[in-house]
Amino acid sequence: MSTADEQSLRPWLAQLATTGRLVEIAEELDPASGLAARLVSHRREPARIARVRGSDLPIVANLLPSRALIAEALGVAERDLGDHLQRALAAPLGEQISRDAPCQEIVVEPDPDLAQLPIPRFFEHEGGPYITAGCIVTRDPETGARNWSIARVRPLGGARALVGIAPNHHLAVAARAARERGERLPIAVTIGNHPALMIAACFYLARGEDELLVAAALLGEPVALARCRRVPLEVPAGCEIVLEGELDLDATVEEGPVSEFHGGYERYGRAATATFHCLTRRRDALYQAILPGFHPEHTLIGGVAIAAGLERRLRGLVPAVRAVAVPESGAGRLSAVVALGPHEPGDALTAARAALSAVNLVKLVTVVDDDVEVWDDAAVAHAVATRVHFDRDLHVLPGMRADRAEPLEREGTIAKLAIDATRHAGDRDDWTPAEPPP
Repeated sequence: MSTADEQSLRPWLAQLATTGRLVEIAEELDPASGLAARLVSHRREPARIARVRGSDLPIVANLLPSRALIAEALGVAERDLGDHLQRALAAPLGEQISRDAPCQEIVVEPDPDLAQLPIPRFFEHEGGPYITAGCIVTRDPETGARNWSIARVRPLGGARALVGIAPNHHLAVAARAARERGERLPIAVTIGNHPALMIAACFYLARGEDELLVAAALLGEPVALARCRRVPLEVPAGCEIVLEGELDLDATVEEGPVSEFHGGYERYGRAATATFHCLTRRRDALYQAILPGFHPEHTLIGGVAIAAGLERRLRGLVPAVRAVAVPESGAGRLSAVVALGPHEPGDALTAARAALSAVNLVKLVTVVDDDVEVWDDAAVAHAVATRVHFDRDLHVLPGMRADRAEPLEREGTIAKLAIDATRHAGDRDDWTPAEPPP
């Protein structure tokens, strides 16, 4: 069993640093202005900002800005990443309560001031700075199951914060179950987690499935947890910072414009708030940030996780499914590519329709043969250009359910598109690819 430090983000940071891939920014930066622009300039490079105005804590960001780096951080080759995620989803592991809890070396209670954290303001029209790498743990009061997810958190002054969660988010479902019991929902926001835990927090699992146990499978061993001090929850013992408190759906505030994965702003209206009773952290804590909006890490950690869950679901419906991608080009949410092995007529459209229905965000699905690398946009575009009859293979599906973050949704619906870019018998006499002689 690894130590809590070995299940933290620190080994990954050390690996990046020793191989010369961690950009070290020595100058002092202001989290309210300038810092976000610097992170954008390094959006495809892991970075550490040693001096942040107004805080003693350094910032690390852009730690997983490519699929290759995600795979490396999880200890596998990029070509094996999809299979690694599928194995973890199929066989979650357990947990172990750790006596060693670096995340509780310093305790600030009651009523911690969130302003002591170096939280960046990322975009000019947002209402303030946002915690963007906050993995939130809670327990559904109706099912008793634990939930591990990511949601945006914006400080409101003192120990209060806005928590931006979609109505269908399992965190929101649990909060509604608590409200029906006349209670507020205990939560713990954890900042600075091992890459396996970050990816697991982005999975779209069924209600009652525990993402932390899938994270354990990605780690290859039970996940080390520590019991919180003020709420009846457990958090990763190796994380950097923990905020313990309660989520209140009735105490709401107007959020205003907020950036989304598609690169623009959305206006969702009023948002729930949380009050935190305790802050714990490491003595030398690192503040982790994810550059939100249409930027590589934000789109890819979501896209890789959504693709894995979607592949798991589609394989149960269409056995010919071999791989699924939810690429950065579609903001890691809006488009998917499905590869099929030998299949029956109609399988391509069946798989596409299932994908479009399974994930509200996905509105474009391209189905290809398994000789096409699904994560290679050029290879997918080549398949569309060379294998599609546009009068036969484009299927527009109007009036499908859309996510509230869909940039073009109208009254909760959007027209979606399925493209069958697989080879069809009779289209060509010879599909042999032109290759150099051996």
